[in-house]
Formats: sequence, structure tokens, C-alpha cells
Amino acid sequence: MKLSVCIDKGTSIIPQRWILLEHGLLPNCIYTSPFKRAAEQKHSKKFLKALTKEHLLEAKNSGPRLCIDLSMTQHMTKKELSRLSAQIRRLYGSNKKAAKPFWLYLTSFAGNSLFYDECVRMNDGFVNYLVDTTENSFLDIFPLETVVYLTPDSDNALEDVNPEKVYVLGGLVDESIQKKLTYHKAREHGLQTARLPIQEYMVKNVNVKNFHSEILAINQVFDVLSTYCRTQSWPEALQAGVSPGKGYILRNKTTLEEKEDLF
Repeated sequence: MKLSVCIDKGTSIIPQRWILLEHGLLPNCIYTSPFKRAAEQKHSKKFLKALTKEHLLEAKNSGPRLCIDLSMTQHMTKKELSRLSAQIRRLYGSNKKAAKPFWLYLTSFAGNSLFYDECVRMNDGFVNYLVDTTENSFLDIFPLETVVYLTPDSDNALEDVNPEKVYVLGGLVDESIQKKLTYHKAREHGLQTARLPIQEYMVKNVNVKNFHSEILAINQVFDVLSTYCRTQSWPEALQAGVSPGKGYILRNKTTLEEKEDLF
């Protein structure tokens, strides 16, 4: 089994903590984006890039973990692969700006695959992404008791984000969705499953098409998880990641307070 970390070779030295302290960037860094801190203090792009790298690498040891299961990409069309690679780009971009970033894994990801080529074509600097990539399945990498497969078909609402767990998302797009595909895969291997608590904190909104869907793109799921880690508020997190086009809106304040008490 081989895990490879994509690291930008253009900046070989990661700033040490005494350098960050000297520039006044460590105080209050837990809940403030490095982009915002450096921008406010007008640091150079080179310093900002190095700071962002430091911030992401810290997540490898202490941050929550998110894995994209790419085992289903071999059955996808080129259009679907392009959409998925774009979602990975958006997800990675959001993670770079996050106050509390996740450490990211791309599993079942072959370097000689059409999807890899599409990721390189679609995403500038993809080979320098700070993520772990491997051709192996996540089933062979993580202890199964630590895995939580996030699927909209689960009966279990996600209550919290546990840094001891690895949260797995199926690398799928709308065109390739098959009913309960990720759920059945998780159950086949005896994995714990969970869904975002959309049903608990949101209600269906009346719309012309009468369309309602709890299926989100992987970058939208990430935005929900990332916002929750920062705010510890599911209503705020869901509002950040569930677009109005999905046909859901937040419950009224009184109902939400009652739901918060349940958790």
C-alpha cells in the first residue's frame, strides 16, 4: 500500500512557529482563516502560500479527515468525470480557506486513469494539491471501525464531526447516481453510515417543479461539514451547503431550538 502526498515543490521551506509568532499570525489562529489573517496584515503572496501550506499540513496530524472514494469513476462518462474533477477543485479550494481544514484523501485513484488526466486538465496545480492519494481502497487503509460513510440513504443523522473518525464520500455526480449505491456498498462491508441532518433542520419548500433532493455534490457536503466544524451549528452549516435549488429551507427558529435540544 502506498500513500503519496502531493506537495508544491516551488516552496521547499514551511515557516516554523517562531516565524509565525514573529509576524503575529499564531494568536487567534484557530478560528480565523490564514487567508484573512495574511490579507489583513498585507503579507506577500509567497508568505501566504507558505502559511496556507503550514495550515493544511497541521490538519494531517490534528484535523478531521475526509476521504473521497473514487472506486466508481471507471463506470462514469467523460462528462461525469469532468464534473467530478470540478467538484474536487471547489472542495479543495474551500478547504484551503477553512479556519479548521480537513485532511483529504483520494482513494482508488489510479495515476494512469482517465479521471486522473481529467483532474490535471481541469484543475491548475492539481499535482501540487496537499492531499493523500492512493490506488488502494479506503477499506485497506483505515480501520473499519473508524469509517463513517456519508450517504443520503442512511437512517442515521450525523450529530457531530469526530476527529477520530474518517468521513467517506462517494465520488459520484448527478448523472451517475444509482439508487442507494453508496449505502449498499457501506452496508456490504459493515460500515457505519450517516446522512447530513437535513430532515431534522430543514423542511421542503414549495416550488414550481415540486423538486426536493437531499443529494449534494461532494463540495457542497464539504461546505456543510466545514461550516459545522467552525460554528458547531447545523442550521448555519446546512444553510451554507444546501443550495435553494435543492428545494429545502431552514425550519423556523422555534422548531430549530427544539431540535437543538434533542441533540
